[in-house]
Amino acid sequence: MARRQTTRPIAYMSPAVLALALLGNAPPPEGTATEATAAHNRAVAASLPLADPRDFEDASRGLLAQIDHDILNPDGSVAWQLHARDFLDGAPPATANPSLWRQSQLTAIHGLFEVVPGIYQLRGYDLSVMTLVRGKTGWIVIDPLLSPATSQAGLALANKVLGERPVVAVIYTHSHADHFGGVLGVTSRAALEAGKVQIFAPHGFMRETVGENVLAGTAMSRRAQYQFGATLPPATRSAIGVGLGPALSVGPIGLLPPTHEVSAAGETIAIDGITFEFMDAAETEAPAEMVFYLPQFRALHTAEVATRNMHNVLTPRGALVRDALRWSRVIDTMMMRYADRSDVMLASHHWPSWGSNNVRARLRDQRDAYRFLHDQTLRLANKGLTMDEIAEDIGEPDFAAQDFGTRGYYGTYKHNAKAVYQRYFGWWDGVPADYDALPKVEQAKHWVDAVGGPDAALAKGRAAFDSGDYRWAATLLQQLVFADPDNAEARRWLAATYEQLGFQAEGGTWRNIYLTGAAELRDGRQGEAPDTASPALLASIPTADLFDALATRFDPAKMQGKEAVILFELPDTGEAVTLDLRRSVVFPRMGKVDQPDTRLVIDRADLNRLLGGEVTLPALLQAGKARLEGDPANLAHLFGAMDQRISGFAIVTP
Repeated sequence: MARRQTTRPIAYMSPAVLALALLGNAPPPEGTATEATAAHNRAVAASLPLADPRDFEDASRGLLAQIDHDILNPDGSVAWQLHARDFLDGAPPATANPSLWRQSQLTAIHGLFEVVPGIYQLRGYDLSVMTLVRGKTGWIVIDPLLSPATSQAGLALANKVLGERPVVAVIYTHSHADHFGGVLGVTSRAALEAGKVQIFAPHGFMRETVGENVLAGTAMSRRAQYQFGATLPPATRSAIGVGLGPALSVGPIGLLPPTHEVSAAGETIAIDGITFEFMDAAETEAPAEMVFYLPQFRALHTAEVATRNMHNVLTPRGALVRDALRWSRVIDTMMMRYADRSDVMLASHHWPSWGSNNVRARLRDQRDAYRFLHDQTLRLANKGLTMDEIAEDIGEPDFAAQDFGTRGYYGTYKHNAKAVYQRYFGWWDGVPADYDALPKVEQAKHWVDAVGGPDAALAKGRAAFDSGDYRWAATLLQQLVFADPDNAEARRWLAATYEQLGFQAEGGTWRNIYLTGAAELRDGRQGEAPDTASPALLASIPTADLFDALATRFDPAKMQGKEAVILFELPDTGEAVTLDLRRSVVFPRMGKVDQPDTRLVIDRADLNRLLGGEVTLPALLQAGKARLEGDPANLAHLFGAMDQRISGFAIVTP
């Protein structure tokens, strides 16, 4: 079908096209804040005590040393660019929300810090924070960052300044990759197998790690590019910080399995002479999470349950919806159990708070932020408001005007209210028209026709932009782009609209989402999503979970063979997996069957390499690393029906 003509000679201009012409021919230059955006950001600055120095004092306290060079991966690529955020030293420009600018200045403060004698933190070298506790014989490492290069560099700095010590234990506080992915930078699989290092994690850690990083890893990784601004360069008009931390490091994600999963009841464990009182915090910020108290130091480590921002009840990258009510109760338990016994509170992100009164105050505000979200969402839902209406009306608690640690730098009250609604009521807002709505592209085509065609839609979108009504402009222009993704004018104006929304956003994730969308509209898709199924990560995944992940890649439309039973035997682990291969489903089951149609004998280590793309099955068979019996066509049909892993898919266009 030929594309609809979108321009006409001037003598025949419709009213819509005439209005379009009067508004100007092009959006503002890229990276320019409009007066509406500048005014919005000035109003934010006037409404908050941005000059309060206490967070800066805490974030700088105890600085011992700093890394003075870029951190490189083994292949020479840059894992962490040291001076990328030096521009934050200045005053906030019109292109940045001044509240987010302040938070980004704080998270950019980097170095090795002494929290109290015996507890140290590496901050500002990754999204997360790595904590070191000096044990009787060596280091206990808590949350070894996302990438091995950054955790290794941080440990090297600590050893240089504080004295060389072996790593005798690692603690993963929860099941998110920025808290375990760099483990191979502080220890090794050989050390683990030799019993030289213990690894502690909350109960359910491996199951939840598989769910978030393998089963749904491809889609989450692509969406995470938006959330974290992974393809955006650091700049005043681009990425300035995530709110939770400066940025993600770049490098291979690894994993070593825990030697001990702490029970749901909590446990008190002596690790290298240090007593850890572990408390369960599952189903709060992560499905598998724990916090701990160190009585020897009068120190409370709150993992990611209580940090210096409002967190996500539903993260933009995607995850299971978190329980805001339980979250508030866990924080209350921490407060009642430990606040009066704590001289310092530290976490897996941001900087510590010192003094028992401050610990109690911080925990109380954090507790009540999540309780406010929960209770006000349900109050409004029970009055008949829909999810979007609740998000518009919920506002923020009074103490958020003074306690920056409860502001929406990472999670926001608006989108977290939608998450609470979703947890209780699901995706449907109760409006019948929304129950079986048209897919976005079909809906967009109808929208464009309903407003009078592409010219009228563009004119209305540009008029909304000109009036500073960027949310409505984004709605109109997005419909036009989805109806006709080749409409260059619509793409330019939608990109300009997203950019203004990003410049106004207080949430680091919101800014990144809008600015990444703008960049992709202008330049096409950029970058590659992190590989969440690398051989290093696959090696630590239980075999049953690995085959479940494989089954999620099965495409019935590609299945060309007949039904079959395929047996995988893994001699190095002593395991076997039976696959019931059908036309529409492949069902894995641990264990053997007596007479499979096809039998493949392959070490689990080689299977990891095969699934990670490092080697082919014919090469393994030829090298004697695998043995095949029965009909080989069944394996060909199985693997032929598997979707190939992709690094990206369209988001801002169909």
